[in-house]
Amino acid sequence: MAKRILFITRLAVCLLFNILVFVSFDSTSQARQEIQNQLNSVGLSSGLPLPRFVSLKSNETNVRVGPDQNKYAVAWTYRRQGLPVEIIQEYDNWRRICDSDGEQGWVNQALLSGKRTAIIVPWQKDKEPLQGIHKYPDINSILTARAEPNVIGNIQRCNGEWCELEIGKNHGWLKQSQLWGVYPGEKIE
Repeated sequence: MAKRILFITRLAVCLLFNILVFVSFDSTSQARQEIQNQLNSVGLSSGLPLPRFVSLKSNETNVRVGPDQNKYAVAWTYRRQGLPVEIIQEYDNWRRICDSDGEQGWVNQALLSGKRTAIIVPWQKDKEPLQGIHKYPDINSILTARAEPNVIGNIQRCNGEWCELEIGKNHGWLKQSQLWGVYPGEKIE
């Protein structure tokens, strides 16, 4: 019983902290509505589900420590167009994103694209095993190419287990479990 009370207390403190952080950005009713929508997993600004994957639109994308160009400094800059990122929060025209390394920051929505991309096994970038790209969504189908970890491909479609990718002039299927930028079991048409 004591463990349950401790868990509920910690959960309440965490929720209160998140609410206070949001209210500190803007004390208007829009901020309060945004908090409620974040709890419901829908962004107020976009009306789209949270979290969701998108990609970077530009070759140079500044990531800020907070959702305002004038109040918050640039934390770092991505220099990789098409990089998949996950939107985990929305505030007005700002999106809090997370990358494949777990880094988080705020980006203006104008710098993001709904185009779906994926990174091939970014968690193996130091091990350098080549991943086989198959002609069909079948482990026994012929290979059309091999790709190194951290290569970005454009997602054509996913069937919940495999994704069809376009990587430069190469085209083929890779297991979804070997990609970052698509959820397990997600289907994309």
